[in-house]
Amino acid sequence: MTRGNARQVPADPGRVFLPFQQKWIDDKSRLKLMQKSRQIGISWGTGYACVERTAPAENRHDQWVSSRDEIQARLFLEDCKKFADMLNTAAKDLGSIIIDEKKKITALVLAFSNGKRIHSMSSNPDAQAGKKGGRVLDEFALHPDPRKLYTIAYPGITWGGQMEIVSTHRGSANFFNELVEDVIHRGNPKGFSLHTVTLQDALDQGFLYKLQENLPKDDERMAMDETEYFDFIRVGCASEEQFLQEYMCLPADDAGAFLTYDMIAACEYRPTDKWEMTGEEKELYIGVDIGRTSDLTVIWVIERITGSFFTRKIVCLQNRTFSEQEAVLYDLIANTSIRRVCIDSTGLGMQFAERAQEKFGTYRVEAVRFSATVKEELAYPVRSAFEDKSIKIPHDNQIRADLRGIRKTTTAAGNIRFDADRGPAGHSDRFWALALAIHAAASPPGEVEYKTTIKRRFATKGAW
Repeated sequence: MTRGNARQVPADPGRVFLPFQQKWIDDKSRLKLMQKSRQIGISWGTGYACVERTAPAENRHDQWVSSRDEIQARLFLEDCKKFADMLNTAAKDLGSIIIDEKKKITALVLAFSNGKRIHSMSSNPDAQAGKKGGRVLDEFALHPDPRKLYTIAYPGITWGGQMEIVSTHRGSANFFNELVEDVIHRGNPKGFSLHTVTLQDALDQGFLYKLQENLPKDDERMAMDETEYFDFIRVGCASEEQFLQEYMCLPADDAGAFLTYDMIAACEYRPTDKWEMTGEEKELYIGVDIGRTSDLTVIWVIERITGSFFTRKIVCLQNRTFSEQEAVLYDLIANTSIRRVCIDSTGLGMQFAERAQEKFGTYRVEAVRFSATVKEELAYPVRSAFEDKSIKIPHDNQIRADLRGIRKTTTAAGNIRFDADRGPAGHSDRFWALALAIHAAASPPGEVEYKTTIKRRFATKGAW
């Protein structure tokens, strides 16, 4: 075995689980709650615990596992199968079984010789209704409606079994954070056993050592110690807010955000959705936020269908010449399904918007000069679309960071401003591109004020 440069070696390197994983497995509390860093092996340890308590002859309870999506549900059951083999427990993979004929809800099922089963399902809360036995609610905060999921799942342990809730955070307003806050600050009225494992906690207990045992010897992370790996993960995040939330168990503050995490998550495509342009779209609109070096140029294409907006393409260009950017945009505008394009004509965008208008006409291309008033009038339709769930966007950390990065502030004079922190991937450029696309799709066109960038030629030769 090739050794990496991890300095924190577990006390017993041969043990399958690290201390924080074993503590979670050994906790027999009726209600368990875990706030955790991403990708540190908690779901893996939870799979082992499910097999360990489901397989014994004396067990009287099935397990009902709710995962983020169908892919995660399948991966969870695969882990359970491996642990069943490791424990020499007779188990049979029954594949996908319909558990609710009327609602067409299915579950992946692993059956044991004692007649009990582990049911691994995606996040549909209705799948939990009327089921008796243990509950595992994995990546709980990422579910579209955590409160509803909890409400339906909790009665299932009335006749026995544990309920385990495991998740990274998704905003301070999320019901998952409410449960954590209940334990820490409000006297733990529900009686949860709370576990907290940050990335730093995991590294201190030997996580990097275990990771490097499973990495190819030429992987760049093999040369890292814990400090270097910590910095590697931090730098790779879309924003500091994302790092603190997803790796350090510090929920993002929804109070100061223009869009909450729950609003964004409810409008994201599922991982299996095919959302990009196919050529069969009938009514497309484009928003373009212009950048050159530190900022991105973002081209956001949406399709309008019966009052809702579906993202069909996003192009991000950085450190590209204006002629290169124009070539990309013009290729899109040439599509006859493109009805209207709105381009940020502020600063660098002035000439960009003017040239597009000269080529495609002012009816198809609108130049929008940003000001405090214009930004306000562009921003609120975006929030309305997320509140109404009438927008669909890809699940992407950079997009989330840009949408979350917008902050509405009020000046001493009472004026509303929309600002964003500048990061290595731009200045919430994706937010403004989406805002411009939604404005382009407004019917009839909105009242956002802008000044044309077209200079009209007089009849006199050489004059303007």
